[in-house]
Amino acid sequence: KTERIDRILWSRNRSDRQPNLDDHLITNYRIEVSLDGQAWTQVASSRDRLGDAWRKRVPAIATLSSVPPARLEEVSRIVAERRSLQEQVKRLTEFPPVYAGKLREPGPTFRLHRGDPLARREQVAPGGLARFGKKLALPRDLPEQQRRLALGEWLTSVENPLPARVMANRIWHYHFGTGLVDTPSDFGVNGSKPTHPELLDWLASEFIARGWSLKAMHRLILLSDTYRQSSRPHPKGLQVDAATRLLWRFPARRLEAEPLRDTMLAISGRLNLREGGAGFFLFEPNISRSNIQTYVPKSEFTDDDLRRMVYQTKPRAQLDDVFGAFDCPDAGQIAPSRTRSTTPLQAFNLLNSPFLMQQAAALAARLEREAGPEPAAQVRHAFRLALGREPAREETSAAVTMITQHSLALFCRALFNANEFVHTP
Repeated sequence: KTERIDRILWSRNRSDRQPNLDDHLITNYRIEVSLDGQAWTQVASSRDRLGDAWRKRVPAIATLSSVPPARLEEVSRIVAERRSLQEQVKRLTEFPPVYAGKLREPGPTFRLHRGDPLARREQVAPGGLARFGKKLALPRDLPEQQRRLALGEWLTSVENPLPARVMANRIWHYHFGTGLVDTPSDFGVNGSKPTHPELLDWLASEFIARGWSLKAMHRLILLSDTYRQSSRPHPKGLQVDAATRLLWRFPARRLEAEPLRDTMLAISGRLNLREGGAGFFLFEPNISRSNIQTYVPKSEFTDDDLRRMVYQTKPRAQLDDVFGAFDCPDAGQIAPSRTRSTTPLQAFNLLNSPFLMQQAAALAARLEREAGPEPAAQVRHAFRLALGREPAREETSAAVTMITQHSLALFCRALFNANEFVHTP
């Protein structure tokens, strides 16, 4: 039917909400109408509109065409007052954006029949699983703060050994590459049994006795004979326990991505040891296409980019091109333990990546500065820094030949790629 059109609203959807086209404003258009569907007449277009560049400069233009002449002065005054009040409201209501939550007491909890939220049964009180340690049963009306306190005390009770066992196993896992229970997130029937159950129980009891101190547990493990023993294999041990699960030698393994990068920076003399503060980003900032963030790896690094990798601002589902190849997990997934692989891409990254080339040049400059121009002295200093030992005669001869025929930076690249450097001793 025939309708009188008095306004047109642009919208990207068919809802009744006020459309927001600030980021997708239509700037080129033509509007036509027809009474019979055959003949169309243009009634409006974008030709008489200000250009897109004027949108922010002229956000609103007051029209006074329908105001009586006697009230023009009054309307102008009201418009100016309105503009002043809008500025004041904007100034008083704009705050820095924050992630905030509203703290409130928890509501009642009910047993749900078959897990159906619409099939409530009797109300249940807060408590803990009866199979773990001492019983935890709390009143229904207990405030939230006291509930959290009671849960913390229950978890750290000497009558509840599971949290201490799990944490002690985690600490062991990160020092030896594999925990005494090699399923660190599963101590149940579907998980692995501990290879040394008495040792695990002793570590858990020591963890509790030492006030749940992580530093004390690190010191206890690192000073043990088990941690300090040689990783050198022998045929009898390999025949009985090739995977070194029985700890007859230190289980040598490739360094993980984070310590590998930090060690390179420390040896080259470029590691920034500043603590705290904002993290660094290994990708170029503010690069997006069609409102989708695009991650382009950096090729040049500032001093802030050379901090320990624990300060890296890591995007989810995106790995660093260099050290992501070293089994660095996807930040969007839970990774209680990491896989350990050996791939050609790892070797290519350690040979040709811009980061490695820059660190090799930095190490070469450090050797020239600290060991002098003599190649043999540079080799000895490089071995002390990178491998913690003196070079053998054959190693010194081969390294001096490489430096003489090629360059000191090339020798540093080769040192960063040595198995002895990439793997724990």
